[in-house]
Amino acid sequence: MTVAEVAREAYREALPALSASLVAGLLAGVVLGGMRSELRAVSGLLVLVPALLATRGNVYSSLGARIATALHQGLIEPRVRGGDSRLRAAVTAAIANGLLASAFAALAAYFVLWVSSAAPAPAVTLVAISVLAGLFSGVTLVTVVVVAVFAGYRRGYDPDTLVGPLVTTTGDVFGLVYLLVAVRIVLGLGFGGGG
Repeated sequence: MTVAEVAREAYREALPALSASLVAGLLAGVVLGGMRSELRAVSGLLVLVPALLATRGNVYSSLGARIATALHQGLIEPRVRGGDSRLRAAVTAAIANGLLASAFAALAAYFVLWVSSAAPAPAVTLVAISVLAGLFSGVTLVTVVVVAVFAGYRRGYDPDTLVGPLVTTTGDVFGLVYLLVAVRIVLGLGFGGGG
């Protein structure tokens, strides 16, 4: 294969995913812009947004890479089966890592804001919002990653090319939507916003 053919193939596989990522990034900005009242209601929530979105990208991109490697090595088949212990273990580890990272990010944000005398919302509020949003987005991201990697692989695409933009796109859009949902649930349950 010549360099030009390799470049054409890479663009053919990556360009649709990157284009979707660009559009979804704009949609995520619209969602964030619509969260003004929630951002005011929960002091310190804005500090959490970049950390939570980065966490989604890191954790679930790793999951996609793990699944892609297992597919390339023939360790798993490109179909969802309840009995595939490797796939179940990878999914469970990704969700657990996502939840732990969400809780850690919330506690770190609380501590940094408290040290800087910024009067954050109570730590329990920030942790509840982060973990709830992490759970919702984790389930969605696991589903999207597994289905897209398997479907792409069966159609002859390199799953490693799809995973990065796909997780970024899905994680940003659904991460913010679920953050909004989590804030409303937690505040509706009577946790204080502080500030």
